[in-house]
Amino acid sequence: MTVAEALAAALALGLDKLDVQLLLLHALGRHDGNRAWLLAHDRDPLQSADETGFMALCRRRAAGEPLAYLIGRQEFHGLDLLVDPRVLIPRSDTETLVDWALDVLAGHAGSTVVDLGTGSGAIALALKHARPDLQLCAVDASGEALSVAQHNAQRLRLDVQFLHGCWLDDVSGRFDAIVSNPPYIAAQDPHLGALGYEPQQALTSGAQGLDDLRHIIAQASAHLEPGGWLLLEHGYDQAAVVRSLLIETGFVHVQSRRDLGGIERCSGGQWAPG
Repeated sequence: MTVAEALAAALALGLDKLDVQLLLLHALGRHDGNRAWLLAHDRDPLQSADETGFMALCRRRAAGEPLAYLIGRQEFHGLDLLVDPRVLIPRSDTETLVDWALDVLAGHAGSTVVDLGTGSGAIALALKHARPDLQLCAVDASGEALSVAQHNAQRLRLDVQFLHGCWLDDVSGRFDAIVSNPPYIAAQDPHLGALGYEPQQALTSGAQGLDDLRHIIAQASAHLEPGGWLLLEHGYDQAAVVRSLLIETGFVHVQSRRDLGGIERCSGGQWAPG
């Protein structure tokens, strides 16, 4: 097979053109920014092993396996993160949470931040990359997820402290901001079928998808400096409930932020005791 023939064979499986190009570049050991190379070398023959590996990847993609797991990486907030099935795939919607945290911490040098349920480390590493002066702690209950996050931190040379624990149970001290993208999908949500390759413990949270959000909100005040912020990602229809929980707990300046699709994706508030 030539490069062009391999691409055509993959497209015949019903795959997206961009996915096919990225999978072929991955199979050839080339950077995913080299898509122009495929056009310039479309008549080049593929080595047998490369052809076999590429078509195997395409069949897995056609079966529904996420592209990010197949190529082992995902871009997030300008960072190239390594990902695998031990962690959720970072989504662009979560960049809303990162941008909001950067806004509330603007002008406050050396602020302390804890990222709960860090997974691949996406949020913590994006904050540290944008603001090297921040002191970041990233927590996850999964030791396997922490291994991925630590690998990303080392590879990107970003100094983040990692802690194995459940939410704030094993965290000491107070922070200027607590950020989290916790599980928030209801246990019986029909959309879970499309997420079958990702770790379910990082997706679901009780019958209404609110168990972990409630838990974090209840714990947060004991770990925030006066004036500190709690910022949470949640489901597309959970903003009003999360705002109510924050207000009931004593947070002020409670508000929500919309993602690129216009959906209220994150809610948060400021802790002002007394």
